[in-house]
Parts: sequence; C-alpha cells; structure tokens
Amino acid sequence: MKVTVLITGIGGGGLGEQLIKAFRLSKEVKYEIVGTDTSEISKGFTEVDKAFVVPLANATGYIDTLLDICRANKVQAIFPGSEPELKVVGRNAARIKAEGIFLPINPQEVLDICFDKVKTVEFLAENGFAFPKSGKINNPSDLKNIDFLPAVLKPSVGGSGSANIMIAQTKEELMMFGTYLLNIYDEFIAQEYIGRAGDEYTVGVLCSMEGALINSIAINRFISSGLGAKAKVKNRTNNNEFGDFLLISSGISQGRIGRFSHVTEACEKIALKLGARSAINLQCRYWKNQVYVFEINPRFSGTTSLRALVGYNEPDIIIRQNFFGATIVPHFVYEEGIILRGLSEVKLPAPVF
Repeated sequence: MKVTVLITGIGGGGLGEQLIKAFRLSKEVKYEIVGTDTSEISKGFTEVDKAFVVPLANATGYIDTLLDICRANKVQAIFPGSEPELKVVGRNAARIKAEGIFLPINPQEVLDICFDKVKTVEFLAENGFAFPKSGKINNPSDLKNIDFLPAVLKPSVGGSGSANIMIAQTKEELMMFGTYLLNIYDEFIAQEYIGRAGDEYTVGVLCSMEGALINSIAINRFISSGLGAKAKVKNRTNNNEFGDFLLISSGISQGRIGRFSHVTEACEKIALKLGARSAINLQCRYWKNQVYVFEINPRFSGTTSLRALVGYNEPDIIIRQNFFGATIVPHFVYEEGIILRGLSEVKLPAPVF
C-alpha cells in the first residue's frame, strides 16, 4: 500500500515535523512524503522525499502554488503542518477537494471556534463543560472587572506556541501586563490559574471524517523542565495548593502517556459535541476531580509522533481508514509509558545567496 502525502510547514520543531515522523513509523503503508516550507533553510527538507519552497500562507498565490505541487507530484492528501496554513487551507477546502485531494481537517465551524479562545470559552460554557474563570479584555477598564488571581493572560487569536503569555499574581501585575498586551493586541483573554503543574494534560481525540469517535489518548505533561516550561514564576499567592511555582507549558510536550480515562472521557464528550472530524487536541488540568479545559487545538498535535510510538498513529489511521477501508476498532489498545524529548541536529548544504 502506497500513498503520496503533502505536509506543509516542515521546519524543525513544529507540527509538520511531527507528521513526518508519524508517517515514517507506519508499518502497513509506504508513504511518499512531499514537504513544503517557506524557506529552503529547513530541517524538514532532509526528511522528506521531495521538498518545495512555498510562499507564506497569507500570500495571494499560496493555494495556487500548493495545488501546482500537488498536480505535478500526484499528491493524494494534504496535511497542514502549521496553524496559519491550516486556516488558509480550511477556507479553501472546497477548491482543494475539487482536485480530488483528501483533506483530513476539521469543519470550518470547528476551526472558527477553536482558533478563538473567547469563542472556545463560550462553547464550553454553553454546553456545560468546565473551564477556568475567564474574561475578555478589550480595554484597560475590563481589567478592573477581573475578580480572580492568579490570572493567565494570553492572546485570544493566534499566539501559538504560548507566545506573549503571562501570569499575573497581583492586581498591579494584572494592570501592568494587561496594558502591555493591549499595546500589541486589540483583544486578549484572562483565565484563572488552576491546579498544579503536575495536573496538566494534553489530550488527543480522534474521530472519523464522518464524526464517529475512534479513540483518545493523553499525556500527563512534565512541564517543570526547560523544554516543557514557557513561563515559570515563584508562587507568591500564599496558596500552597499551586505548589512552589506557577508554570505555563510550552509547545513541547513530554511525560507519561496513556489512556488516563478520568481525563480522556471528558474530552471525548467535548470533541463529539464540537463536531470534530479527524484529530483534535485539548489542553487541560485535572483539579479536584474535574477536567478544566483551557484551550482546544483543532488539528493534529505537537505530540503526534509520541503517540505513534505507542501504537496510536493518528494520521496513518485516517489514511488507512479512508484510502483502504481499514476497520479501526474503537478504543483500540495501545501501549503506555513515559516519553522524553531532546534536541537533534542536522547539517544542511551551505545556501547560495
């Protein structure tokens, strides 16, 4: 069995790289991988069968270039490897599918909800799911209405990889950090800091393209290390429940991987209510016997290859199910354990400028 897939955004450290690793771990399908990036200085170019430089996702000719590459290389499926590209591909899904290309992404309404953290909170609230206390901030006066501390401040839209995220422990910090963010963004969100660092999970829920639940998996994240922590500040709240430090996780996950049914079952319900197709990823903390979701990523995860290592290979499952009619048993068994991550290096030929 052979399938040609195109993966965008294959520069090192991102989702594109994770998708490459997962496809290479397939035991049943041979994948020819066509990779794209916005620069020829890309680690991913050493890991694919064919590589192409493409414009930025917001460029006028981006989709045209992508489709030209697909036609020339008989690409059968596209897997966006970055959020900017996923957004553009999603808006042009009909055009791409009209070319006979399989596009395993979530519906546009799911993308619209999940790419906006305020809309995500509204969805969770309307459907009775737990989430941290939250407030939308459009101007300095909104900060005065925040009645919870510590508070996590972050952009409502964008801000992937935990960019421009801050922890305010006092009213003074709330006003100072909030004013700073309002100079960058028209809007951001404040959310109550909940639980301890060891209570954080990244949860993957996989659904068929028809919306039927296939399976779920979780990683109980190690976020105290240098790779795992985006922000780390000493706890000055006098509340020992939070631990010695308040931490915000980075986009690099590692930790205990397994079913963790006390977390995954709640996330399955959210994914189904949302109308997920293909893969979806939820960030949450389990605190006082409750799952508090604070972010939903409507895409394959930055832990895709970690999951594949234990027999939970999401992109491969979606291909086998839709190209070869494979029967995927719901809640199939996979391994559990601990997966740690590090850094790797690659030498590229010297570019000609």
